[in-house]
Amino acid sequence: MTIAIGSKALMPREFRLGLNLWSRTDGTPDSPTWAGQGNAAVVASDQDFGNCLEILKLDTVTSLRYMRPTPISPGTYLRISTRVKALAGNIPQVRIAGYAGGPGGGNIAGAVQIGPVVTLPGYGNVVEVSAVVGSGRRNGVDMPWGRQATFGYFGLDLIGDNNGSVVIENFVIEDVTAAFVPDMLDWVDVRDFGAVGDGVTDDRAAFVAANAASGTNQVLVPAGTYFIGSDLSISSVVRFVGKLSMPRTARLALTGKFDFPTYAAAFGDETEGMKRALQALFGYTDHSVLDLAGRCVHLTEPLRVADYAPALTTFSNRRVITNGQIAIVPGNAWQTGTVTAAGTYNPALPVTLSAVGNIGTIEVGARLSGPGVGREVYVLAKNAAAGTLTLSQPLYGGAGTRSYTFTRFRYAFDFSDMEQLARFNFDDVEFLLEGNASGVMLAKTGSMNCFRDCYFTRPKDRGITSIGTACQGMLVDRCEFLSNEMGLLAQNRSSVALNVNNNDTKIRHSRFIRFGHFAVLNGGGHMIEGNHWFQGDAAQNGVRFGGLVLTQTNVQATVTGNYIDNCSIEWTNEHDARPNFEGDEYSFGGLTITGNTFLASDTNLGFNWLVVKPYGSGHFVHGLSVMGNVFKSLNNKITRIDRVDTTFASLDYTRMRNIQFQGNMFNGVNTYVANPVDVTFTQATASNRWLVPVNVALPFDGWAKNVQSVIATGPITNANNARVAEMPWVQAAMGTTRKQVAVNWGAATKGTISLRVRMDNPD
Repeated sequence: MTIAIGSKALMPREFRLGLNLWSRTDGTPDSPTWAGQGNAAVVASDQDFGNCLEILKLDTVTSLRYMRPTPISPGTYLRISTRVKALAGNIPQVRIAGYAGGPGGGNIAGAVQIGPVVTLPGYGNVVEVSAVVGSGRRNGVDMPWGRQATFGYFGLDLIGDNNGSVVIENFVIEDVTAAFVPDMLDWVDVRDFGAVGDGVTDDRAAFVAANAASGTNQVLVPAGTYFIGSDLSISSVVRFVGKLSMPRTARLALTGKFDFPTYAAAFGDETEGMKRALQALFGYTDHSVLDLAGRCVHLTEPLRVADYAPALTTFSNRRVITNGQIAIVPGNAWQTGTVTAAGTYNPALPVTLSAVGNIGTIEVGARLSGPGVGREVYVLAKNAAAGTLTLSQPLYGGAGTRSYTFTRFRYAFDFSDMEQLARFNFDDVEFLLEGNASGVMLAKTGSMNCFRDCYFTRPKDRGITSIGTACQGMLVDRCEFLSNEMGLLAQNRSSVALNVNNNDTKIRHSRFIRFGHFAVLNGGGHMIEGNHWFQGDAAQNGVRFGGLVLTQTNVQATVTGNYIDNCSIEWTNEHDARPNFEGDEYSFGGLTITGNTFLASDTNLGFNWLVVKPYGSGHFVHGLSVMGNVFKSLNNKITRIDRVDTTFASLDYTRMRNIQFQGNMFNGVNTYVANPVDVTFTQATASNRWLVPVNVALPFDGWAKNVQSVIATGPITNANNARVAEMPWVQAAMGTTRKQVAVNWGAATKGTISLRVRMDNPD
């Protein structure tokens, strides 16, 4: 119950009613009283005080305590006061004092139980002596007792010289809580419940009590550093003026207002606040969404799971970070780590690198480069004792011991410590990386991690990196990736917006600007739809490289409705431990490229938008549809849209099948490419064998393998111009280049025909 200031309800019994309830020591029930003492007398009518008590000081500390307990509770503040004057003899000093009683009646060790000392100025001078007792360490509180105090025995002490007489007025005890916590305020102060805020004392219990007492009000954490020794959950809204200090393993769940600004205020640091908020987000709080509240989070170091949730290895519940910016504060924490070491590779163990030297310095998440290594191969795990590394992808270079370079980029969000992370979402977040750091490194495994309406601004090396299979089903939707290498020539860029090692990603309605590669995708089932990626530069007759790089042969993927600008779709099998075709595997197939706009500008004749690059022999294409696309070259023409890169091997043209190039439009392209292709041929002189060249019109410069139809577009005549009515028979894949069709007649004939020729078997 809150008592109004000035109320007599808490005041001790007046002296005139007897001294049997006034203790000569601490006020406890069995302590000696002042009743019958020769050095104490009740004065009936003092000219200043009326009825009062006169005491002759005989002891070093002469104590006076009221023996009935005065209740006190967390959040309550009491003012104990009286008036005193010296009468004769030596003049003592005076102080208010009390006994701090806790549960069970025991004295609370360490509680301040004496008030300020008052010196009496002379005989007959009336002096007020007072002190304030309460649970919190507040300005104006003389005796803070903490939240354990339940009652007190109050009075005063006479100290100093003996043999002096003083007169003491009846005591007044007032509830002055309202002076410290006015009724109109909508918060409770943790100090009122015993919080110390010295950075050493564990204040957790005070925070729990304040939260329990707050009701619908806020909890105030005033200036100071408050140590919280274990997990703490607060359901009320908290206003932080001071800050918290907690062990790394202790979790703070601010369920009343779960957002980044509150956590940043709680710890007085944006990076630490973000760590603590992530720790809580993964800690099964009442919230699944961490709202950045429009704030810009300034990170001084990477957010690694081992730093903020050391025991967290797997998590599959939906979690979202949304509505704000992540900015990088430059510093040594973002420096790329580089290690060079030898290792032995055996294709029989396709994702294992053995006998690795210097393995202790190689980090999980490091990118592997060197002879026989495809693009975007990462260290997934390491066994230092065994000297082995587990890789994200196989190496194509075959068995052998080679020297490799391991490059560890630094990421704003680094989940590589986790074995599994699924259903984690970044929504409406801008990553202001500004050439200082990379964006997000996914966990080792997982699925359905999503990026929506996000902006990756100038990642130093990578936007989104998968070191394992956490990219399964990943969604990148309505995002923009701005390279840090936009001013460089295409051939000098090394950055990658994103990579994928597993299946079924959806990359949609996003924009990727001038990276080394927009995406390096292994796995199959990808849907790449409605994006714009461009990789041009300011050079005249410039070279261009792969924008979308597919590294699995049978991709079962669709590339639909994209704007593909100054870069290629490059299709390889560089992540194959045995890159030569083996009879029990699929070769290149399962790719549909439909309804895209392909653009090139200021490039050279040798540029191609679709490049197949086998890293081993015996491969072929057996399932490719390129239909309804627009191919346009500005300023400079190009020779053709497609090419086989024979750096390692060519294709087996005898096994091509089910390739559809139809309905495409060509502007600034010298060679119309189609399959099947219609070829018109005129034989000017009569011959019984017409050799029809099909040199450049078939995809990938393929063979004229099949003839679907032969139509005479004019009269077929003999040497005498007499009409010939017989049907010819054809032979495909003729000549040394296999790019001729022989049309055979029973007699020498001449005329004009149209042939529909394929470079594949259609089934």
